Parts: sequence; C-alpha cells; structure tokens
Amino acid sequence: MPIDALYSASLFALFGVMGIFYAFRAARRGRFRSVRVEQAGSSVLLGSRPMEAAYFALEPLAAAFASAGISANAVTALSLVFGLAAGVALATGHFGLGALLAASSALCDALDGLVARRTGTASDAGEVVDAAVDRYVEFFFLGGLAIHYRTSVVGLALALAALLGSFMVSYSTAKAEALHVTAPRGAMRRAERAVYLVAGAALTPLSGVLAARLSLAGWVQDAPILAALALVGIVANASAIRRLYAIAQSTRRAAAPPGEADPDVEGARSALS
Repeated sequence: MPIDALYSASLFALFGVMGIFYAFRAARRGRFRSVRVEQAGSSVLLGSRPMEAAYFALEPLAAAFASAGISANAVTALSLVFGLAAGVALATGHFGLGALLAASSALCDALDGLVARRTGTASDAGEVVDAAVDRYVEFFFLGGLAIHYRTSVVGLALALAALLGSFMVSYSTAKAEALHVTAPRGAMRRAERAVYLVAGAALTPLSGVLAARLSLAGWVQDAPILAALALVGIVANASAIRRLYAIAQSTRRAAAPPGEADPDVEGARSALS
C-alpha cells in the first residue's frame, strides 16, 4: 500500500478510536459538555457529537500542556506550522500526509482555546491571532490544492470556489460582529469545512488504491477531494450570500426611523394584493 494511503488509514483509525472512547464515555456518564461546542452549535452538515468527541479527547492533552507551561500562543503557532506543511504536501500531491497534517492543525486550533482557559490567559488579542491563523491555515490548504490542480480547469475552479466561499463565510461573521447584529448560523463554518476537506483529502489516496486494483477510470482517484471542494464551494458561497443578505436587512431595520415601513415588506404586501 502506498505511504499516502497508510497516512490516510492511520488518520481514520485515530478518529475511529476517539469515537469509540467517546461512545463508552457517553454511555457510562452521559455526553461531554463543552462551552465551545455549545457556542458553535450543530448543523445539518456537522452534528455536535463529533465535536464533543474531539474536545473530550483534547481535554487531557490541554491539561498536560498547561501543566508543562506550554502557552496557548505556542499551540496556535504549531497550528500554523502544521497548516503550512499540509499546504506543501497537498501542492505536491501527497494527499494522505496533507490530510494528517491538516487534521493536526485543526486539533491544535481547538486545543489552544482549551489551554488558554486552563491557564487563565484567554484574551481578545489571543482571539484575533487565532482567527488570523485560521484564515492562513485555510488558505494554505486550499492554495495547495489550487497549485496541485493548476493544469486542471475543473480542479482549479473548484479549489478557488471553495477558497472564496470559506473566506466569505468568515467575512460575513466578522461584518456582523462589527455592525453589532446577529447573523444566521448558516452552514459551512470553519469546523464543517475542515471536516469535509480533510475527509476528502484523506479518502483520495484510498480511492486511488481502489481505482488501481479495480482498473477504474483515472478520475475516480480524485473524486473524493473534488466532491469535497464542490460541496464546500457551493454550500459556503450560498451560506455567505444568505448571511450577508440577513445582515443587510438587520442594519436597514436598525437604521429606519421608528414607525417607518420596511420597503421589502410593503412591496411583498402590494404584490399579494
């Protein structure tokens, strides 16, 4: 089996073990409650159970890091390093290694907040750094794929669409916070994008092994990552448009003088009359 396929298999095995341990824990003591998971909320594309399992597995590691004096900023920096390495691996066609590094980066992204709370160092400045690193890591991942598929019109277009959607969803969140309005939760937020893109990358080497053994068409090997890019590109951009429209409507209502009719509502009423 190719080394990239072994990286992918080890990643799925790791998350499988995490899921089994969490299932036993939930059966004996109930679900693991996490403030981060409750704040993020679940969606159709990613339920709360997988996120709970990840935070449950990370809690002992966060305690060990805090005891060892490893700061949350150091963990954030490690997330950036893993993310950059993942982008390089993907750009050179090593999808299994890229998926493993990207998953490590995502876990560090979740871990830094846990370490910050345990050490009492959580701050607005830390959140700004964390958010900036998230954007860079996502760019490294999707930029690496864009470089890999630079000679494929379909692959490059899907990578760029996913990149645009991911940044626009993040932009809509930042815009809502800046305007002090509540945006719809929407779909394809950071955690969802990470799960689907990492899964797509990890499945690609395994799909390549299957395609080679069964003498399938060449496009079958790239099908998992291309499907993940298409899903992220379509859903994220649709979600961003919906959220930005809702933000615009909220700011328009907030700026309207008291008692003034909303033109959208009045237009809908006249159309029905």
